[in-house]
Amino acid sequence: MHFKTVSVLGLGYIGLPTAAVIASRGMNVIGVDVNQGTVDIINNGDVHIVEPDLDIVVKSTVQAKKLIATTVTKPADAFLVAVPTPFKDDHQADTQYIQQASEAIAPVLERGNLVILESTSPVGATEQMAEWLAELRPDLTFPQSAGDDADINIAHCPERVLPGHVLRELVENDRVIGGMSSTCSQKAKALYKTFVVGDCLVTNARTAEMAKLTENSFRDVNIAFANELSMICDELNIDVWELIKLANRHPRVNILNPGPGVGGHCIAVDPWFIVSSAPERAKLIRQAREVNDSKPRYVLEQIVEAAEQFKKPVIACLGIAFKADIDDLRESPALDITQLLCAYPDYRILVVEPNIEQLPDSLCKGNVELCSIEVALEEANTLAVLVDHAEFKEIPADLIAKKVIIDSRGIF
Repeated sequence: MHFKTVSVLGLGYIGLPTAAVIASRGMNVIGVDVNQGTVDIINNGDVHIVEPDLDIVVKSTVQAKKLIATTVTKPADAFLVAVPTPFKDDHQADTQYIQQASEAIAPVLERGNLVILESTSPVGATEQMAEWLAELRPDLTFPQSAGDDADINIAHCPERVLPGHVLRELVENDRVIGGMSSTCSQKAKALYKTFVVGDCLVTNARTAEMAKLTENSFRDVNIAFANELSMICDELNIDVWELIKLANRHPRVNILNPGPGVGGHCIAVDPWFIVSSAPERAKLIRQAREVNDSKPRYVLEQIVEAAEQFKKPVIACLGIAFKADIDDLRESPALDITQLLCAYPDYRILVVEPNIEQLPDSLCKGNVELCSIEVALEEANTLAVLVDHAEFKEIPADLIAKKVIIDSRGIF
């Protein structure tokens, strides 16, 4: 199948790199986003997110007129939906953005089009998207009723890239492609093989959805083991970092590193999609989520106990991103901890985050300021290491020798 024009809905941490990579292969790409500011930035050849080399690819594809951004969905041969899928307060998946994307795509659909849901989704979301499209376009047939003979082909292909390595992994990583029919799968595979050198593994839509949830739940459970172990070690006065290093010398043991919690839009969210789908069965997955969700409060208590040694606590929070060397604050436990510290009016909070230029609105309080590493080390009496950014690992030991340190990342 030949794809001349591809539309990508959602120009965030996954959508924009995907759009840029496809455009770099010579196809015309229409990026769609609801934020006019984002659209303007991209059309100017710039980027609004931090990702190595993304600015170079976006600039070159925009200049070559292969990538354009717009707030209005236009006709294309294929549509990739890469919108957020958060969860509600009851941990049920919120699919409103997928529904809104469906409503945007439906008016411009034409026979032979391919629609792929890339957003990490609960099992059944691709089928739900197909139903929304069918309701909006009764003049077209869809795979849930017409199978291989459908006018519109629909598939699920979850992203599985690591922030900081997105451009490379979009090309090199294997992809799991789940079509709602055999024809849907093959057409989706044909699109991905235009830029993916990894294997494209074909299955059905539900299995593809569950594959992504399983990958992230597996990691969440293993992180929960490390986080629970770290709290046990604190109680028993054992250095958890030394313990893990020693235990990992066993040839069949690979314990992950603990931290202040689990962040990001995937690992902190996806396991709840499994739990909500089978609440009576997903006992271990739920418990892991609860352990990881409890860790920020545990780290907060450690910081407060340390700070109370001083008449005027000045706490430097080193990092508020959800992981090292990126600017992504989504579901960040470091950000949660810093926000909770704001509730202590007698504390002065110094935020050191090398990857952002201004504080998020949730931290725009009177006792909080964004500052450099140098200022933080000069003025703080308590250091809370919340993210293991490369810059923090380079801090000389003599500059922190007289500080009280709560190191949730084990870098000091």
